[in-house]
Amino acid sequence: MAWTQPTAVFFLIVAGLLTLMTLWEFISPGGAPRIGLLRFETTRGDRLFVSLLGSAFICLGWLAFATVSLWIGLGVCLVYALLVFLFV
Repeated sequence: MAWTQPTAVFFLIVAGLLTLMTLWEFISPGGAPRIGLLRFETTRGDRLFVSLLGSAFICLGWLAFATVSLWIGLGVCLVYALLVFLFV
């Protein structure tokens, strides 16, 4: 695996998100489940998992098929994660 700066930033963001989600859950337990676009009940943790899993696949696809900078792929991941948290 090529440990480039974008790769390191990706994993630091993942670690930071997991830490922030843990703190959020500690401060405000529960997080009411809701039904979004996919028509099944999700919690904050579910939406984080879906966004992280999707972001990993976006980055892998970006590395395989795109010729432009991975920084743009990370931007796509951020937009994807935002959309997951808003609509799923």
